[in-house]
Amino acid sequence: MVDIDWLKEHVQVPAELSYEQLAQDLVQVGLEEEEIHRSSVTGPIVVGYVVDATPEPQKNGKVINWCHVDVGEQYNAVDDEGHKVPRGIVCGAPNMAAGEKVVVTLPGAVLPGDFKIEPRKTYGHISDGMCASERELGLGSDHNGIILLRQYGFTPKEYEALKPGDDAMELLHLDNPLLEINITPDRGYALSYRGVAREFHHSTGASYQDPVESLNAKIDAKVDASQAPVQVEIDDRNPIYGQVGCDRYYLRAVRGYNAASATPNWMRRRLIRAGMRSLSLAVDVTNYVMLDLGQPLHAYDLDKIEGPIVVRRAQEGEHLTTLDGKERELSPEDLLITDSPEGKRGSRVLGIAGVMGGLYGEVTDETTNILIEAAHFDTVSIARSARRHKLPSEASRRFERGVDYAIQPAAAQMAVDLLTQYGQAQADSVAIDIDSTQSPAAIDFPVSTVKRLVDLDTDRDTIVALLEDIGCSVESVSENELRVTPPSWRPDLVQPCDLVEEVARLVGYDQIPVNVPSPHVAGAVGLTPEQSRQRWVADTLAEYGLTEVLNYPFVGDADFKVFDYDIDEIKPVSVELANPMAADRPYLRRELLLPLANTAQRNIRRGNENVRIFELGSIFKNDPNAPAIPALPGGQRPTDEQLAQLDAGLPEQKLHVAALLSGLAVEDGWLGDKRAIDWSDAVESVRRVLDRLGATYEFQQPEPAAVPVQWHPGRMAQIFMGGSPVGVVGELHPHIVDTLGLPEHTAAFELDLDAVFDHIDFKPLQAKAISTFPPVKQDLAFTVPDSVSAAQLTAAIEQACGPMLETIELFDVFTGDQIGEGAKSLAFAVTFRAPDRTLTSEDSEHLRQAIVEQTASLGAQLRA
Repeated sequence: MVDIDWLKEHVQVPAELSYEQLAQDLVQVGLEEEEIHRSSVTGPIVVGYVVDATPEPQKNGKVINWCHVDVGEQYNAVDDEGHKVPRGIVCGAPNMAAGEKVVVTLPGAVLPGDFKIEPRKTYGHISDGMCASERELGLGSDHNGIILLRQYGFTPKEYEALKPGDDAMELLHLDNPLLEINITPDRGYALSYRGVAREFHHSTGASYQDPVESLNAKIDAKVDASQAPVQVEIDDRNPIYGQVGCDRYYLRAVRGYNAASATPNWMRRRLIRAGMRSLSLAVDVTNYVMLDLGQPLHAYDLDKIEGPIVVRRAQEGEHLTTLDGKERELSPEDLLITDSPEGKRGSRVLGIAGVMGGLYGEVTDETTNILIEAAHFDTVSIARSARRHKLPSEASRRFERGVDYAIQPAAAQMAVDLLTQYGQAQADSVAIDIDSTQSPAAIDFPVSTVKRLVDLDTDRDTIVALLEDIGCSVESVSENELRVTPPSWRPDLVQPCDLVEEVARLVGYDQIPVNVPSPHVAGAVGLTPEQSRQRWVADTLAEYGLTEVLNYPFVGDADFKVFDYDIDEIKPVSVELANPMAADRPYLRRELLLPLANTAQRNIRRGNENVRIFELGSIFKNDPNAPAIPALPGGQRPTDEQLAQLDAGLPEQKLHVAALLSGLAVEDGWLGDKRAIDWSDAVESVRRVLDRLGATYEFQQPEPAAVPVQWHPGRMAQIFMGGSPVGVVGELHPHIVDTLGLPEHTAAFELDLDAVFDHIDFKPLQAKAISTFPPVKQDLAFTVPDSVSAAQLTAAIEQACGPMLETIELFDVFTGDQIGEGAKSLAFAVTFRAPDRTLTSEDSEHLRQAIVEQTASLGAQLRA
C-alpha cells in the first residue's frame, strides 16, 4: 500500500499528484497497479465533546450511557426555543465518559458495509448520531470501546486545538485513497517506502534523498561487544546450500522506556492505513521502520534476556510456542534466536529467526529496557521456515526476497530515535555488530549487450548514468565494457542480462522497437505437413460430433488396476517421473485411453451421459534395456555421437489419437428413435479418419485368446496397414465399463498416428476425368461363410469389375435361419460407369457374371 503523504518523506512529490497519476508513474518502472482503494466512509463525521454521560442500567444487565455531545455550532441540535444544544446520543461503550473528545458519526454518514447513520429510538431515547470505534470506521479491529482522541497519539497542544465540529474525516485521513501495487519476488527492496520513493524518482526524475544516508550520519553508538549489555554468537552448524543463515546481527539497546507512552497520531494513522494494528509504541516503532526502510526489526525485553544470544539451527524434537499461541515442532533447518538462562548456552528459544517470535522475551506493559535486533538472514532459510510452519509474516515476506545487508545500523538508529523521542527512553552508547556479509561480485558488462538483447540504441554515457542512478558503482574497462558492482539492496542483479533489464525499464519499455517477424519461416508458409495431417485428424473427428479434450499425461496404480494391467509387468516399461505432480500418478501414459476414460467417468458423474470425446497427443514407452543417458558437457555443442547416445537413452515417444464414445448415438426427441453407442460407431470414426488421410487399411478380428484384456473379446478388431498393426477399435470389456460406471457397450479406438503416417506417401493424387456417361446402379447380395469378411468380398468385386466399377458400399449384413448356420448375407450397392460409352444391358450382365465367378473362390453365392 502506498500513501502519498508518507511517500513525501523521501521524494519530492508534486502537490497536485493524484493516485491515478502515481500509479501511471510507477508502472513505467515495473511496479504494477493492483487497485486504488477508496474509503467507503462518507460524512459528516466530526469531533465531539462529551458534555455529560449518564449511566443507565438495563433489564438485560447491560449498562448504556445517555450522553449529550457537543458537535459544534454547525451540527448541534436545535431545541424548542431555536437554540443550538448538544446532541443526545446513546452509547454502550465502557470507556465513554464526560469531558472526552470523541469521533461522532452524524445522521447521513455511511460507514463500511453500507451502514447508514440515522436517528433512531433505542433504550427509551432518540439517539441522534453515534460515537464510533476503530472497527466501525474501518480503521482497525478494535471494538472494545469508542475512539478517545486523547489516547490517539496527539500531542497536548494538538489535542487542545481540537474543537467540536472539526472534520474527523480529514483528521483521521478517512477520505484519502491508497494505492496497492504488485511487487515481483525479485524486487524485495520495493516493499518499503524507501524503495518505492527511489522508483518514483527513476520514473519522474523527482528529487530523492536516501533516508539511510542521513541515519548513518546520526549513528552515535560505537561498536564494542565488550561493553554491550548482552553477547551474541552465530553458531550455524547446518547451513542450507552452504549459506550461513545469519551473516549480520546488529543489536542496540534503549533504557528507561516509558511503556505507557502513546504512539504518535501520525505514526498510528500510517500503520493503520498500511493494514497494521497499532499495539504499543515499541511494537509500532519496529513495524514503522520496517515499512519505511524495508528492514524488519525485533524488540526484546532486555531485562528478560540472559546472554549470550545464540543464533543457531533447531535440534530434532525442539518445540516453540509462537506469539499466536500455537506450539510448533521445529525442524533442524529452522534458524533460531536463543538465549542462555542459568548459563546454559542457547538453551531457550526466543523465536524463529525472521519469521515469528516466541512468547518469552517480548516487550510488555512492564518493559523499561528494550533490546532492538536488526539482522540479515539467508533468504532460503526464512522462506522454508515460513512455509513449513505456515507462518507468512511481513518480516518473512521481506527476508525471503532479500533485505539490504548494509541497512541494519541505520534501521536500529531510526528505531532508537523514535523511542527516545516518544517513549522517554535513553539510548545506549554501544552496539554489537557481527558482520560477515560479502559485497556482491562485480559484473563484466559489455555495453553492446543492450542493443543485442533489447534493440535499444542507448549510448554508453546514458547506460552508465542509469546504472549509477539505481545505486551501482560503474568502472570503465574499455570502450565497450564496464565493470558494474550492484548496490547492497539489489541482490537480484547478478548477470549482464539483469543490467540490460534495468536499462530497458528505465529508458522505457515503450521505447523498445517493435519488429513484426516475417511469416516466412525457413521457406515454409502456414502449417507444416505434419501439423496439417494432425489438423485433418482432429477436424474429421470434430465433424463427426466428437469433442477434443486435453488430459494430463499422468497415470498410476489405480488406472492400471481398472484396465486389468499386470502392475509388475507394466511399471518397468512405463516412464516414471522423479517429481510427479500427484503422488498417486507418477507414470507417463503408454496409451491415451487411460486418462480419456477418467475424463469420460468424470463427465458422466456430473450428469453428461452422452460422452463422445477424443484426444490427440503423445504416449511414452520406457525401455528397461536402454543405455544410460550420457552427461553432456556444458558450454559447447555436443557431438553427433553424443546426441545419438542421448536419443538412444530417452523413452520412446509417439503420436496417438484415441476416442471414447458412450451413451446414445441417436436421440431424435420423445417421438423419435433412440440408439445406443456400440462398436460400429467407433469403427465409423476410424474409417472417417483413415479415409480422410487416404489410407489403405483393413480390420482383422483376432482369436478370442489373443484379445487384450481391456477389450470385449467378440467386439473388437485390430487395424492393419501394410500388414502391420496400427491401432485397435471396439467395445471396452464389460468389467472395465462396470468399474468406471460407464454405459453398456461403451466403445473406443486408439491409433498410432506415427505408424499411420509412415504407411501413407501423401503424394498429390492425380484427379480422374469425370465421365459424362450415365451410371448403372445395382444391389448385389451374397451368401458367404462367417469366416469371409466384407473387405475380402469387396476386394474380389473390385478385381472382377476393373475400371468399370465406380463405387461399392456395404449397406446390409444379415444372419438368421433363412441363411443357414455358419453363413451370413452381405449386400452391396455398386455403381458401374464406363469412361467412353453408355453401358448396355449386355455389359451389365457381363460384369455381374464376372463378379459371380470371382467371388465363388470365397464360397460366395449371389442371392436372387
